Amino acid sequence: MRAEDIVALTPAGVCCKPGGFHIDPTRPVERALITHAHSDHARAGHRAVLATAETLDLMRLRYGENFAGTTQAIRYGDRLTLDGAEVTFHPAGHVLGSAQIAVEAGGLRIVASGDYKNVADPTCTPFELVPCDVFITEATFALPVFRHGDPREEIAKLLRSAALFPERAHLVGAYSLGKAQRVIALIREAGYDRPIYLHGAMETITGYYQSRGIVLGELRPVRGASKAELAGTITLCPPSALADIWTRRFPDPLTAFASGWMRVRARARQQGVMLPLVISDHADWDGLTTTIAATGAGEVWVTHGQEDALVHWCRTRGLQARPLDIVGYGEEDETQAADAPAEAPLLPLAREAEQPALDAVDAPPAEIDLPLKGADDPNDGGDIKP
Repeated sequence: MRAEDIVALTPAGVCCKPGGFHIDPTRPVERALITHAHSDHARAGHRAVLATAETLDLMRLRYGENFAGTTQAIRYGDRLTLDGAEVTFHPAGHVLGSAQIAVEAGGLRIVASGDYKNVADPTCTPFELVPCDVFITEATFALPVFRHGDPREEIAKLLRSAALFPERAHLVGAYSLGKAQRVIALIREAGYDRPIYLHGAMETITGYYQSRGIVLGELRPVRGASKAELAGTITLCPPSALADIWTRRFPDPLTAFASGWMRVRARARQQGVMLPLVISDHADWDGLTTTIAATGAGEVWVTHGQEDALVHWCRTRGLQARPLDIVGYGEEDETQAADAPAEAPLLPLAREAEQPALDAVDAPPAEIDLPLKGADDPNDGGDIKP
């Protein structure tokens, strides 16, 4: 049996034909297996959804209790038979509850990575390498220029700035699901024990992380704090809030943005970011290529990101590789916050999105200038049970 006999592309995305399900479908389907709760992978309207308990909880927080007809939680490592295929979920290290999905049928194992990173993160289960025959990998930062470095060094930059300018408020733009909580945890690991403030859009998701045992220290809402109280503080907010009138409540705010895209100097300048922090929840070029090699896969399918560069790398190493060109991944960020109330209780979940031009392949792995393409970036189950 060929890989194409097991997994195929449909208008809704990747579909397992013998199992009768889609993985991270881009439109409502009968059966959906969801890798994680970012909104370009986790959509409402499916008849049945299978995902980790954390991913299902996070989807409820965004879409409401009735986001799907039925839901079923699965634990990492548990094996489930769906018609003619067996599936297991494995940690992806991307955000809380994120998973790779392994599909076995016809003597082949195909792993769909979803979004992943293979570096330490105190806020989620570490990435697990899953040997396979076919690896379907993301490619968000699949250019050699993207080498993220040590996030602790980026946090040290932030804390040095806060110490140097004690009269200023430091505003750190970070995506509301995953990135914000990781940044807070890294700040705590660095020894910062003062209260950290949160934009209203961060409160619900961050509270959920705390309810799952993620230690984040004392957190306070910006709402209700005086301008004097906010002097010398660190606040986490959605990236779009950095350019919003919401920032006027802070004394002489100094803006930072935690993102892998902050490697691109032009992007930081365009967004008016004073302190770029290169911190990403996606694998960088070395992480992607190391993982592909370690899976032992002879065939690699590449999706949502710099597909061509990674396909080329695979082929030069004797691997069969193809781009999937799926429309619908990596196209939503948190620009919606600009149109929401400054202290809205919840915003759509998002992931880092948008890619720079492919001509950056030969640029050095340091801060770089790239052409910009535009502005910014356990439940009862139903039909999924065998």
